[in-house]
Amino acid sequence: MLFVSETAKKKIEEIIAHDNKEGYFVRVTVNGGGCSGLSYKMDFDNKINADDQEFEDKGVKLVTDLRSFLYVCNTTLDFSDGLNGKGFEFKNPNATRTCACGESFAV
Repeated sequence: MLFVSETAKKKIEEIIAHDNKEGYFVRVTVNGGGCSGLSYKMDFDNKINADDQEFEDKGVKLVTDLRSFLYVCNTTLDFSDGLNGKGFEFKNPNATRTCACGESFAV
């Protein structure tokens, strides 16, 4: 399962409305790279692939491919607009190490 916080839900809904992306969902992907070895990628998409895993939390549809799901299972997508930075962030209980910027991780 993938989860979304209330603050991320509000920001996702705002982006979808502003960019006329009705019918789109959040696609989460894990790629090799970054300081810690793996990095997150988040996009808005409207096409489901054969190996996609689909989840819905708080009315937000989250999709990931099967390989990426192995790394992000039980992860919560959050949004922060505080003094320490603004943007989406992943709270991943599977990560054993993250870089200082929070954009890459290791398992």
